[in-house]
Amino acid sequence: MKDYPDRMTPEQARKFGDDVLNIVSQIPRGRVTTYGHIAALAGWPSHSRMVGRTLRYTPGAENLPCHRVVNKEGRTAPGWSRQRTLLEEEGVTFKSNGHVDMLRYLWEPELG
Repeated sequence: MKDYPDRMTPEQARKFGDDVLNIVSQIPRGRVTTYGHIAALAGWPSHSRMVGRTLRYTPGAENLPCHRVVNKEGRTAPGWSRQRTLLEEEGVTFKSNGHVDMLRYLWEPELG
């Protein structure tokens, strides 16, 4: 396994997971944010993939508005067809390419 200079300790990983869940719980209805922005808000900007893993594998995460998290282009999670329906039910519209209109719906709280 490659050793990364910004590798997390188990304690940091637990805090990161808690921070991710807290941030996701705050995404307003009818808005979306990105895996990368959540990672940056949690203090680990290079860990966007870990955000996805946290949301997928943490018990209880299914009770959060995880459907409001998309990639930086506004694409929904592969294999989760219901995500688009959930967003549309909140009034989020999609462009002709199937991506969320990020200019219109992106939620970006201030870092820090």
